[in-house]
Amino acid sequence: MEINAQLARIHHADLRARATAHHRAAAVKPPTELRTRVGWTLVDLGLRLVSTSRPAVALAR
Repeated sequence: MEINAQLARIHHADLRARATAHHRAAAVKPPTELRTRVGWTLVDLGLRLVSTSRPAVALAR
């Protein structure tokens, strides 16, 4: 058998094994809802803004 054909077969088997492992790992971990992630990101951002000590901005009229 030609060496390129052997390497292609081995490469194909490796890719198939990686894809199977990825699919099994993804099936175990439930996907997180986008809305939930965005919500908690906004909460975290709000807490960071509140916790930073900055001088108050005076509003001029």
